[in-house]
Amino acid sequence: MVDAAPILRMVNLTKQFGRLVAVNDVSLNIQEGEFFTIVGPSGSGKTTLLRMLGGLEKPTAGDIFLREERVNQVPANRRPTCMVFQSLALFNHKTVGQNIEFSLKMRGESRRARRERGLSLMNVVQLPEDYYDKSVTKCSGGERQRVALARALASDPDILFFDEPLSAIDYRLRKLLEVELKDLHRTTGKTFVYITHSLEEAMVMSDRIGIMQEGRLIQIGSPNEIYLRPRNKFVSEFMGEVNIFSVQAGADGAIDCPAFERRFTSPARPEGFSRGYLVIRPESMRFLNDPSEAENHLAGSLFNEYALGSRVQYHVSAGGSMFVVEKLREQAYQGALNDDVVIGWDAKDSVLVTD
Repeated sequence: MVDAAPILRMVNLTKQFGRLVAVNDVSLNIQEGEFFTIVGPSGSGKTTLLRMLGGLEKPTAGDIFLREERVNQVPANRRPTCMVFQSLALFNHKTVGQNIEFSLKMRGESRRARRERGLSLMNVVQLPEDYYDKSVTKCSGGERQRVALARALASDPDILFFDEPLSAIDYRLRKLLEVELKDLHRTTGKTFVYITHSLEEAMVMSDRIGIMQEGRLIQIGSPNEIYLRPRNKFVSEFMGEVNIFSVQAGADGAIDCPAFERRFTSPARPEGFSRGYLVIRPESMRFLNDPSEAENHLAGSLFNEYALGSRVQYHVSAGGSMFVVEKLREQAYQGALNDDVVIGWDAKDSVLVTD
């Protein structure tokens, strides 16, 4: 079966500001109905990439195709797309309904048709109907987010672009809106292209994630693929807390760790691997009653523990390094700080990466 043509296609896309190459030779296909998130630290180029896709910046080189039509020179207001900004860019002098219906009014639609569409979208984004005539200045942060989403949907765009819309709100509301955004994506069937510096947002909402570093997309995959099989050290560390240490290829398929003067059972090696890093997620580490209970082990002492709701995180000092072990509360370590402990992991629960 041949895959459908992507709704959005980038070919060798580059954006340069003077000597600064903000986006460097990015090629990417996004499928219709996909929730694709671009993640990266500040300065990685993700906002510049999104602005080119939305028609707010013109590429220095390369091409953007929307439904196989080249749109490099097509301005934002002539593309079947819509942008939800971090600032939301709502009209503070207008009501909720007037904000939502703004694009419809610009099209010349009747007041009755605008109102019907506005109320329908308020229902979609879970805003009460009696908010229709409420000033947006009287709305809470979460309500303003919903108004911005409804306004973006009003023109029935093919693609919605999101420029870190949740970064300026508190943690509890952000978690609620992450779920609502994912539900909204499923309800509408629209294509969402979202950028964020938060791994957590990307993991919760996305079908696929692209990791950006210094203007390049360095890894693309599902949340599970990127979390469990990072391509390099940068992705490993960017994707959250991790145990990582330098290793080199040893004899008989093993790996040697000079810092610990130890040899470990190796996971699958990347082709041509000679030296790099061993990565072990905290939840893949465990406390051992006996070293034989895991393929690899280290002796250390329990330095500290941290309650994280349903989970407990432990810091274990071993071999001159601090290791992170994370367990569900019902599997919590039964002991005390400064206990001598043995921690271990199986080779299949680790991964080798390079720089």
